[in-house]
Amino acid sequence: MTHVAAAARNNADWCDMMCRAHGSPGTFGGQAWTSTGRTPLYYPDAVTLTPEATVDDVLGHIDAGPGASVKDSFATLDLPDFDVLFEAQWIYHPAPRSLADTDVAWEVVGDAATLREWEQACFGGEVTDLFLPKLLDEAVVLAGRIGGDIICGSVLNASDQVAGISNVYAVDTLIDAAWSGSLTMAAKLFPGRPLAGYETDPEPAVAHGFTTIGPLRVWLRS
Repeated sequence: MTHVAAAARNNADWCDMMCRAHGSPGTFGGQAWTSTGRTPLYYPDAVTLTPEATVDDVLGHIDAGPGASVKDSFATLDLPDFDVLFEAQWIYHPAPRSLADTDVAWEVVGDAATLREWEQACFGGEVTDLFLPKLLDEAVVLAGRIGGDIICGSVLNASDQVAGISNVYAVDTLIDAAWSGSLTMAAKLFPGRPLAGYETDPEPAVAHGFTTIGPLRVWLRS
């Protein structure tokens, strides 16, 4: 399996975790992960798993009406009546090592109250109820604190070949602390496992040792 294919599969795993937490699991097929019902906010209704995935592999297994979205993991599809919502790059990092300690105190989020605090920090004080406590049974939600306040965070989810990294955020100008701390925590929690994810702006990740390995597109039907 290529690095891009491993990243796409891991991302589909994460999307399925999110959907299951909201009570609507998707289905893994040979070419794509799909959901027959509309997925939670910001999450696609389909994720392609191979570059050979066709329009029928995707649109034949989702509600393809207005509001449908598709993560075209290999940027190979041309979906009729859909527009490109955004383009991004898959990122990959060899198994990281622990970095020097900083002023940020990192922890694994372990309860609903802390998860809500994490979500408020992520969304600028807003509570969206997107990240539900059931996610904590499968994914690793990381929070970084200064002076007791959550100021950065990320999510890790493990699959066979990689650990996925997503939802990396920071308040103010602390994005470097978010990436370096996430790498250190990943090294501790998933030793020897590479990291993969995607970013619309990969430069902060690249500055911390990630490489870009291929393009993806997210399509939306308005």
